[in-house]
Order: sequence, then structure tokens, then C-alpha cells
Amino acid sequence: MSLSSLTPQEIASRLEAATADYEKFASRGLSLDITRGKPSAAQLDLADPLLTAVAPGDTRSADGTDTRNYGGLHGLPELREIFSPLLGVPQAQLLAQGASSLTLMRDALVFMMLHGRPGSSGPWAGEPVRMLCPVPGYDRHFGVAESLGFDLVPVATDAEGPDMEQVATLAGSDPTVKGIWIVPVHSNPTGVSISERRARALMELTAAADDFTVLWDNAYALHHLREPHPEPIDVLGIAAGSGHPDRPLVFASTSKITHAGAGVSFFGASPAMVEWFANHTAAGSIGPDKVNHLRHARFFGSPDGVRDHMRKHAELIAPKFAAVDEVFTRELGPDDLAAWTDPAGGYFITLAVPPGTASHVVKLAAEAGVKLTPAGATHPHGVDPDDAIIRIAPTMPPLEEVAEAAEVVATCVRVAAYESVAAIRA
Repeated sequence: MSLSSLTPQEIASRLEAATADYEKFASRGLSLDITRGKPSAAQLDLADPLLTAVAPGDTRSADGTDTRNYGGLHGLPELREIFSPLLGVPQAQLLAQGASSLTLMRDALVFMMLHGRPGSSGPWAGEPVRMLCPVPGYDRHFGVAESLGFDLVPVATDAEGPDMEQVATLAGSDPTVKGIWIVPVHSNPTGVSISERRARALMELTAAADDFTVLWDNAYALHHLREPHPEPIDVLGIAAGSGHPDRPLVFASTSKITHAGAGVSFFGASPAMVEWFANHTAAGSIGPDKVNHLRHARFFGSPDGVRDHMRKHAELIAPKFAAVDEVFTRELGPDDLAAWTDPAGGYFITLAVPPGTASHVVKLAAEAGVKLTPAGATHPHGVDPDDAIIRIAPTMPPLEEVAEAAEVVATCVRVAAYESVAAIRA
């Protein structure tokens, strides 16, 4: 059954029932939070052996480096060796840095603003800069670009990634279009993984800007919920073979793998772009935290050590995704009130509600004690023109709280949807 097939009397009856359910939740004094994609305490516990992985007097790396001292701008070799195959980046073209990949993204864009990059005619500052933003997309990407004064241009996505016809039209005709954000695996918030066909088209694209840049953020590349899972795309190899070796900049971190505030970030690119990035980084750094690098290298031991660790993460969080899907299927499915993703990995579920109701759903949920990410957060400048997309983050709360929060959200969707239809038909 769908909303369009319901009679006015049926709509009124369903609205009355949904409102009664909502009032029950609102009277319970709930305080639930599914706003951000944070790891749970149980996930963080998995990495606590890091805290004792480096003991006093045992701080030298495999090659004899004293990790307590200055130097080693490229990061500890043994850690880069572990993550090289996981990210699909040759070790010589992979830097290991501080705790935040978002900082590396901002640094790369700031370097381009101040100095330009290989292929640039000059610094980006002082000229218009437009950045393509696949939507629904990652709000932190939008925030970084917006903070630098970029004009954010939304691009539609489907099950294979960004709409390449739109990308080709925009980037191929406008030299102020300097780049695009891509989350290639289990993207935020839809969970879509880009196909190799789309990745190749992106690297082969003839852009009006000679320094068109793809910010390839592997934020969730290792965060699989089930098998089989996507393997890393050799985007650097594809770019080199397409004649645009300097186009992609690869980013990743262990922020949702080990300790979120004390992990390791990675930067990968062509040899020329690695040299460019390292030279500018050297002006403000004498080297990253190699003691932390050594902790991570000893904790994981090998690429398979990382894979095994991530399977433990999946065991903890997959039931939470399943709980949300069960509630939404039961509460929203019969009347076809909404659509939602069933991701194979990542940290989010995307809930698509009737157009014009997302903001109301978020407001109703807040008043009932459930915090959601603001409607529109998945779009540039926080504006979803359809007011239809809500990002659900089920990872951090305990399973029972996730299920309860999903019940509240589903009830809010029912209230908002039936109210909207009743108003249209009045």
C-alpha cells in the first residue's frame, strides 16, 4: 500500500494512531543521540592494547629509528608498509602523518590556495574556486571547502557514484571548477561505493582546469559490515594510465579503526604530488608522532592484522544497522512512507522521507528526546532543496538505544508524512 492509495479517512486514522504513539515516546523523557558517526566505547576498547604496545626503553622501529626524536617526515616505513596494500597506494607514495585525515585535506587545499600545485598557473587564492560535491554527501568535506570560500556545486549520485555526465559538463566547461570530493568506498552517508568504470571516467575526464583535483577520501575503505566487500581501486594507477597522474589525492586514517582522537592519517598521490605536499608540510613540521606510528605498527603487525581487527568492529556494529532496518521495515514499509539504505559498510544509513518533511521529522524527534543530524547536513551549505534526506548514525549508542531511537524516528516520519498528505488533501 502507498500513501496515494489511502482515503482521507484512512489518512486521518493513521495520523491519529501515529500521534498517539509519538506522545507516548515524548512522555518518557528520552535522551538518545544518533547524530555523529562515532565509534562506540566497545569499538574503542578493541584498540586499547595500543596503550602498552610501546614500552619505556623499547621505542626503536624495525630499521633502528628512535621514534622519540625529530625527523621522518614521511612517517614510519613499517606502518606505511602495512597500509599500502589496504589503500591501494605504493608505499613510496604513501605518507603517514598525524591523527586527522581531515587536517590533511584542509592542508592540501590551503597549499593550493597559497601556492598552487603541479599543473597550476598560480595560487588558487584571488580567483573563483568551485568544488563539485556529490550529494547526499559528507558534511565535513563541505565545511572545509566552505571555510576556504569555495563555491560548492552539488552533483547527483547513483549506485555507481557521481553522475559523470554532470561532472563532465561542469568540469569540462568551467576552469573555475577545481576539484571534486569522492568517498570511494561505503560513502557518507549512502554507503555507495564508486565503480571502477566511474573512477576511470573521472581520471580520463578532460577538465577545463589543468589542475583539476580529485580528493579521494578513503574514510570508510576498511569499514565493511559483511562479505563480499569492495576492494581498493588503484586510482593512482588509473590516473597515471589516463594521462592525469597528479589528479587524485588519496586520504585515509585510523580514526574509526583504533582510537578516534589518537590515530594515524595517510596521504597518497603521484610522486610529484607527494613531493609537493611533503615540501609544504615541512615548513610547519619536523615530523609526525612516530611513537604513535610504532604503536599502530606493532598492534596490527600486518595488513591481515588490520583486516582481522575490522571484522571485530563489524561484529559489534552490524547488529545495530540490522536493528534500524528491522524497525523501519516494520513501521514505515507497509504504507511506503520512506526509503532507506541497507549499506554493506560505512557508518551511516540514509533515510529518504517524503519531500518537505525532513526538517519536521528532525524537530519532532528532538522534542521526543532523540537527537538527529540536522536535515540538510548531507548537502552543500546545509540546504537540501527537497528537504527529504536524514542521516542516521547507529554506531555509538548501545544496541537497545539504537533500536529505541529508530522506533522514535519511524514514528516521527509517520506523523510528518500523514500530516503532509492530510494538509495537501484538505
